[in-house]
Amino acid sequence: MPELPEVETVRRGLSPAMEGVVIERADVNRPDLRWPFPDQMAERLSGQRVDRLRRRSKYILADLDSGETLLIHLGMSGRMTVSGDPLGQFVHNHPTPEKHDHVVFHMANGARITFNDPRRFGAMDLLPTDTAHEHKLLSVLGPEPLGNDFHEQHLIDAFRGKNTPVKSALLDQRIVAGLGNIYVCEALYRGGVSPRRKAGQISEQRVAALVPIIRQVLEEAIRAGGSSLRDFRQADGELGYFQHSFDVYGREDEPCRTEGCDAKVKRITQSGRSSFYCAQCQR
Repeated sequence: MPELPEVETVRRGLSPAMEGVVIERADVNRPDLRWPFPDQMAERLSGQRVDRLRRRSKYILADLDSGETLLIHLGMSGRMTVSGDPLGQFVHNHPTPEKHDHVVFHMANGARITFNDPRRFGAMDLLPTDTAHEHKLLSVLGPEPLGNDFHEQHLIDAFRGKNTPVKSALLDQRIVAGLGNIYVCEALYRGGVSPRRKAGQISEQRVAALVPIIRQVLEEAIRAGGSSLRDFRQADGELGYFQHSFDVYGREDEPCRTEGCDAKVKRITQSGRSSFYCAQCQR
């Protein structure tokens, strides 16, 4: 599933073709994805200008001049790609429609935004912009890891007395929004913290040190266009390439990249997910 860097990469790719532009027509080609689309979604989107395109956790939010916000979640295999961009950001002509093109936005500037989702785990919803933060998917989210509300004291307080593994704690969207399996593994490796360690048993100094490390990992991944492991594509259809920089994720039995370490990367299962780490470097 796309994590924060992938969703932010898509948002940035869509912005030149969508922000400040009217959705001339929206085609909704099926009644649902993960859940049913809102009533009359095509009619409520058509003719509306996208005033702002933003991201909250792993969700893209398009604020419309109608006073509604379109919430978009890419799910496991969802892609949003741009074609025919008159600003010259993209070189792709409009492609032939495909079977899994479930929602298509025809923009007034000539661009076409296609939401394609073969596995249909994605989602869209329309909600009042003024109270968007109260939506059931957004109201439970913790601070953004790249925002000012995610700081050393916040993480120290969140971890205090917590008996769950640090890996699980960082995946808890109530503690920090947008982190997923890949980037938690990478951040814990850089911080020298074992994913097995109980969050409440890590010293405050080491917990505080994780904050800039998490930010650094995410910022590097965004600059690299995210990570493409299976389905992820950027808005121009290209692959991300941060996967070539993984230190531990997906590298089971490969040598640790820490200079002087002769151990190999291990993989364990935690809460049904694979954790990759170096048992020698991460304590």
